[in-house]
Amino acid sequence: MSSIPTSEEMARYRENLQRREAEDQQALARRKARAWGLARRAAEVLKARFAATRVVVFGSLASEDRFHARSDVDVAALGIAPDLTFRAIGQLLCLDSEIEINLVDVNTCRPPVLRLIEREGVEL
Repeated sequence: MSSIPTSEEMARYRENLQRREAEDQQALARRKARAWGLARRAAEVLKARFAATRVVVFGSLASEDRFHARSDVDVAALGIAPDLTFRAIGQLLCLDSEIEINLVDVNTCRPPVLRLIEREGVEL
């Protein structure tokens, strides 16, 4: 049979739970800041090396409440020559070893994705 926890044990359990939740929130805030840094570096690379005229962050990073511990960075770029798209993707993949980044070619993406980018995107 298991015993019922004492009030002291429950208090320690609650304290530990609150501490872990606070640590998780801090880790998430650090990851989100790192993701925004990655997005800004990606925009710099896309504009400087691939002549992107506009770079937009969309998806969970652009949302106030959808970003989570496994979120990636989604960016869309305008103005990149079609024959340079894969090279641009390769350059972005080298920017961070912990956070995945996805580049969407607005010239070839499906209309619902384009509408999402236009509706929720944050221009860099």
